[in-house]
Amino acid sequence: MSRIDGLSGTTSRTGSTTQTQGNGFDEISSGQFLELLVNELQNQDPLNPMDNGQMVQQISQIRNIGATDQLTQSLSTLRESQDLVTASSMIGQKVQGLADDASAIDGKVDRVSVLVDNENNTRKVKVHVGNQTMDIKNIRTILTE
Repeated sequence: MSRIDGLSGTTSRTGSTTQTQGNGFDEISSGQFLELLVNELQNQDPLNPMDNGQMVQQISQIRNIGATDQLTQSLSTLRESQDLVTASSMIGQKVQGLADDASAIDGKVDRVSVLVDNENNTRKVKVHVGNQTMDIKNIRTILTE
């Protein structure tokens, strides 16, 4: 069977029970789990295959992982969109907070920008006050005039 890097802990097998010590599978990603499952299916003994109940259960797990990943992506996109809407509504408002350079900001929001990190597939919404920028999450106070 092939090895998946990043897993730790020891596993001991007694009879039909498997006991895992440590947190070997606590930190496994969905991609690693799917790779492990495919390897298990490819390397099973053809004369003693997995029973149908286990197969259905593992297929169900694959579908659940896919649905969870899709939900996570949808919620991330919704949060990013909400950040942009919130920041856009602050244009012309006076804000106080912490700038990207860790200095204090106190002034009116001139504009909003979105920084895209293609490597991590994330977006950060920034508000601009004069020559300084600040992450929307670093705004402490929004003042109305």
